[in-house]
Amino acid sequence: MDLSQIDFDALRKRFEEGRRRTEAEKLRAAVAQKLHALVALNRSRMDYAERFRQMIDEYNAGSVNVEVFFGRLVTFAQELTAEEKRSVAEGLSEEELALFDILTKPEKPAISLTEPERRQVKTAARDLLEALKRGKLVLDWRKRQQTRAGVEKAIQVALDRGLSDKYDKELYDAKCAAVFQHVYEKYYGAGGSVYGAF
Repeated sequence: MDLSQIDFDALRKRFEEGRRRTEAEKLRAAVAQKLHALVALNRSRMDYAERFRQMIDEYNAGSVNVEVFFGRLVTFAQELTAEEKRSVAEGLSEEELALFDILTKPEKPAISLTEPERRQVKTAARDLLEALKRGKLVLDWRKRQQTRAGVEKAIQVALDRGLSDKYDKELYDAKCAAVFQHVYEKYYGAGGSVYGAF
């Protein structure tokens, strides 16, 4: 079920007129499916997964009734729809958005980027992805030390060239490691990736 296609007014009307628990369960299942896909594409969305899990736990524990639970699900589904459209708003593909989020999500201490610096990070994410796809993510790249090292070096070079001075050495190293881990988990090589599955 595509959450963006749901008529929430009609859904609420069916909820009020029909079997409330059944309608709530249908919506919960649709939200869970969409959330799974969004988190698989971008791990920075894990906070959504945690909030959803907490919502389910409260309902299962009897802390909230079915009406409150349904209302929270509707609100949460609308938030997921907005999150799904964020890549378009940022002018990035879903793959580029995942890299952008890794590079900009708050660290301790948090970095604040100006709009030109945000654009610079977007360009760095695009350039990095292009460079990796152009020649580094070859068949079975994860199995050989030499190809893994080539990917790691490409990440370091692209981020060194593309990130602003606000990324000090410690933060730069952390971002390089996080990007490599992301690429390792999401890209299988020879054009295969989790992004082709969704």
